[in-house]
Amino acid sequence: MLKNIRIVLINTYHPGNIGAAARAMKNMGLTQLWLVEPREFPHPDADSRAAGAKDVLDSARVVGSLDEAIADCQLVIGTSARNRTFDLPQLDARECGIKCAAESADGEIAIVFGRETMGLHNDELKRCNFHVYIPANPEYPVLNVAQAIQLLSYEVWMAHEAPSVKQDSAQYPRQGEMKMFYEHLERVLRLTHFIIPQHEGRVLDKLHRFFNRSRPERAELGMLRGILTSVEEVLGKHKK
Repeated sequence: MLKNIRIVLINTYHPGNIGAAARAMKNMGLTQLWLVEPREFPHPDADSRAAGAKDVLDSARVVGSLDEAIADCQLVIGTSARNRTFDLPQLDARECGIKCAAESADGEIAIVFGRETMGLHNDELKRCNFHVYIPANPEYPVLNVAQAIQLLSYEVWMAHEAPSVKQDSAQYPRQGEMKMFYEHLERVLRLTHFIIPQHEGRVLDKLHRFFNRSRPERAELGMLRGILTSVEEVLGKHKK
């Protein structure tokens, strides 16, 4: 279900890269382009680089934040030009394509690309379930964003065409639901004084990474929310 797979570009500096991205996507059957605060768009350079993919460019969604771009996605994969030590499960390009093909029938999927000069920030990678790294010549490993989109889109297309790819039938929550869970979790942890304002440390960051890695299914997330609600109710009774 290629129509359920979106490419998300964050703070793209050169509008020509947006057009080149649209062309790379259309080559491989992808149509959903989301732009998070692009520097200049629309722009003639984007139109000229898009060539025959002007329809993808014209239907691009421009939003103000990554959260808005991925709110209805059940799977978010962040890209990086470097092999970071960020604590996320890592995929190569082929594994990324297979993962997208396996889940695309059941919900929206986002592959997120960062800025031309510095890629994704760590706080943006924290919103992802997986990290995809494209290995390249160590003497010159930097790929243009459109090249990276072309490579990953090709792997998505090939996996989509492969009859052997097994569909993942699990029902995963959307990122908007996960965001509400994280807010609920933080509220309860502060109520129970598990998090102390003067010594917060990195508890919330570590919990975000844990749940992004483990990917609870929608029913499991409902149970977790129920547990948090029961804790709030008990605390409320004790305060009376």
